[in-house]
Amino acid sequence: MQYRTLGRTGIQVSPYALGTMMLGAIGNPDHEDSIKVIHRALDAGINLVDTADFYSDGESEEIVGKALHGRRDDVVLATKVGLPMGRPPGAPAAPVPNTSGASRRYLTRALEASLRRLRTDYVDLFQVHRPDPETDIEETLAVLTDLQREGKIRAFGTSSTPASDIVRTQWVAERRGLARPRTEQPPYSILDRGIEREVLPVVQEFGMGALVFSPLAGGLLTGRYRKGQAADTHRARFGFRHMVDPRRLDAVEALSVVAEQAGTPLRHLALAFAVTHPGVTAALLGPRTMEQLDDLLAGADTVLDDDVLDQIDAIVPPGTDVGPLDVAYQPPAVTTAALRRRPMAERTVAQ
Repeated sequence: MQYRTLGRTGIQVSPYALGTMMLGAIGNPDHEDSIKVIHRALDAGINLVDTADFYSDGESEEIVGKALHGRRDDVVLATKVGLPMGRPPGAPAAPVPNTSGASRRYLTRALEASLRRLRTDYVDLFQVHRPDPETDIEETLAVLTDLQREGKIRAFGTSSTPASDIVRTQWVAERRGLARPRTEQPPYSILDRGIEREVLPVVQEFGMGALVFSPLAGGLLTGRYRKGQAADTHRARFGFRHMVDPRRLDAVEALSVVAEQAGTPLRHLALAFAVTHPGVTAALLGPRTMEQLDDLLAGADTVLDDDVLDQIDAIVPPGTDVGPLDVAYQPPAVTTAALRRRPMAERTVAQ
């Protein structure tokens, strides 16, 4: 592994990181097998492990905590917080009050819970999983600054945050004398290049690290999803619409030709693409099994020349997304109709 500096934190991380969303009930429920997957990644030179309290409702963090026993000092440990936690089976869609978000009350309590599950007294990187429009950004920055000064976190970052919000957060931190986010974790793949337009340039401008997730486009770029064929995979059972989007499947067909001509599996080409952008620090691998991890690691030394990158650009132009990615963040103004419409009583009809 050729290690890279995580933004301007001085922390050295591997260009491929281990994402653990699929280790736990929603992916691999076998704790011992999942621990072996983590150990295999560490033995291969990966030193950044990324998890979240939301993954299998804390189970992923528990698995990571067990796996890092005796190896904690060798690992850059990152977790995320903010998505709804503790919702019992069959509970209504609305989250239980004060079990999500980025308020001082919740972040403080959530970090303590994560530390217990991870069996450690600090995390290297504490990330806000999604923007929280209900909480003043100054409050969020203030509590994260306090947690950093207490030594419970070494650095903090954001995830799935629009470029304008990243800029606003940096400005508020500077003007209020608060610590600032050092990283951003956005989705990024050959099929999802929208962050090249604004997010990555902003991240670079402020000296932040970028840990990109879903470099295989949720599995579409593994080579197991082809147009006109039903994929029998674990992720296919999630029902994501982007997995059957004909526009994305057409792009996969074209990219498969490029990969074949380059003499590399499509999944290896996709991973190499994700870490080629100078604004990207590391790409998160999300294996469910040892076999999947070993296959991805086999392509860790793949390097794409300019000719291959030009062919990719011709299929998916820089700065564009091929259809929507279901797991991508959508701001409330897009998802909530009431925020785009005046109340009926205030509407007027043009004369």
